[in-house]
Amino acid sequence: MQQCTGATRLLGGRRAAGAGASVHLAHPLGVKGFSYRRVKNDVRDAADLADLLRMGRLPQAWIAPPAVRELREAVRHRAKLVALRSGLKAQVHAVLAKQGIAVPMSDLFGVAGPGLLDQLRLDPPYAARVGSLRRLVEAFTFEIDVVGRRVAAQLSGHPGYTAVQAIDGVGPVLAAVFVAEIGDVHRFTRPEQLCCWAGLTPRHRESDTTVHRGRITKQGSPLVRWAAVEAVQRVRGGVIGRTRARIGDRRGANIGKVAAARKLLTLVHYGLRDGHIRALARPA
Repeated sequence: MQQCTGATRLLGGRRAAGAGASVHLAHPLGVKGFSYRRVKNDVRDAADLADLLRMGRLPQAWIAPPAVRELREAVRHRAKLVALRSGLKAQVHAVLAKQGIAVPMSDLFGVAGPGLLDQLRLDPPYAARVGSLRRLVEAFTFEIDVVGRRVAAQLSGHPGYTAVQAIDGVGPVLAAVFVAEIGDVHRFTRPEQLCCWAGLTPRHRESDTTVHRGRITKQGSPLVRWAAVEAVQRVRGGVIGRTRARIGDRRGANIGKVAAARKLLTLVHYGLRDGHIRALARPA
């Protein structure tokens, strides 16, 4: 057994040496119990993995094809650039707070924000830092736009990319995240499996008549969870907005958002699978 980042690779012994060798990627959480054995070595690990594979009980992870990996690289690069730009903007707010300047608008880098920054009279060291940060923010914005246009052009003919944008709160950026991170949606036979894979389902511990349900597992793509929760926060009406409001009033705002995110991922599953979402179809 050979360890690799985020997964465990299993080479099928003699089959791996032949021309028609197949590679199975075992999920690390599924074989985590191996580390608790009294005697652990490569020979026993390989034998146990081979036994699980022969019985059809080997927990396998999905190997994304090259096209999906390339799309993920662009989407994750854009997300990282946005996070870095947000840090730069936060530094500008921190400098203004040091100078005792209150920001009257919600978005300092929106329409009226740059005019306010140009009119400020700051001490020379603080003014130099704000100027440097503003130039860096502009550079990051340019790179984000370049990556965003490239991803949009790459997905322009994707039917699922167009279909999921019909969901309230889902735009081109979040749609690209869903398409890239989920990949082949047909590996999930039901929407509940997609929600479980995204880590939006609660933990379930049951023994005899005792059942404990805890917080969501958060196992899976953090970018998909972020996109789903980000989308439902913008929705005020519709089935997703009503779900968030109804459950949020009864059990709290955060639980309502997670429940609405599962509802949204259900629609995303059908949109990526069928190329359209019948639940959102308008009567002729």
